[in-house]
Amino acid sequence: MSSSTHDVKRYPGIGAFTVLFFAFLYLPIGVIVLYSFNASRLVTVWDGFSLKWYVAALKNHNLINAVQVSLSVAVVATVIATTVALLAALVLVRARNVRYKRMSETIVNLPLLLPEIVLAVAVLIFFSQLGLSNGIVKLMIAHTTFCIPFAFLPIRARLQGMSTDVEEAAADLYATKFTAFRRVTLPLILPGVFSGATLAFVISMDDFITSNLLNSGGATTLPVYIFSLIRQGVTPELNAISTMIIGISLLLAGLAFLFQRRRY
Repeated sequence: MSSSTHDVKRYPGIGAFTVLFFAFLYLPIGVIVLYSFNASRLVTVWDGFSLKWYVAALKNHNLINAVQVSLSVAVVATVIATTVALLAALVLVRARNVRYKRMSETIVNLPLLLPEIVLAVAVLIFFSQLGLSNGIVKLMIAHTTFCIPFAFLPIRARLQGMSTDVEEAAADLYATKFTAFRRVTLPLILPGVFSGATLAFVISMDDFITSNLLNSGGATTLPVYIFSLIRQGVTPELNAISTMIIGISLLLAGLAFLFQRRRY
């Protein structure tokens, strides 16, 4: 029996189903992008091409403040989470005779296993018990916590797929463990580290549930601010903000994809 018999592309109706699926998935996003260039204030009435809503969004001080808060929190959370994830992956994948390895890996991935609302409430109660009132610091700690497993998984996968021969060769050439890591291991796993950091950054920027619960004066993130705009009704300015977020997300995803394909 030829392999073409089981070729999914030859099944009747699969092409139409595929088109309908992607239309259902991406058509709403296309509508948002299209109407972000609408000159009319009425969202559903097209009145010509215009960039004025982008200009209005960029002049919105509350929006700029929310972006600055989100970027500050995301950068700090990404750096710390990626560092912790890298160290954890090195220990759990490369180290020998590690006790409770499976339990340790479960603890690292625990934020992925728990519903985010449960983790957010737990963090909120914990900060209340500590008396911590600085909203930015609370967001940084909370975002770092749930970003660690997102950074950990790509790094672990890269390490597991990498042969130990080059590291052993470096040791045979009298390289110290740190030198072997800096000159051999790290360059080889750098695509995984970059992918993990990018994923952690995007997850932090997009987070709403935890950010909304920990929201306080001067610590309003971009998703929380957008949600406050939605409660007042959809506006062309909101479409422009959403389109810019989509563009930045696609750019980061594209960079991560290209970097992940890099081969040494």
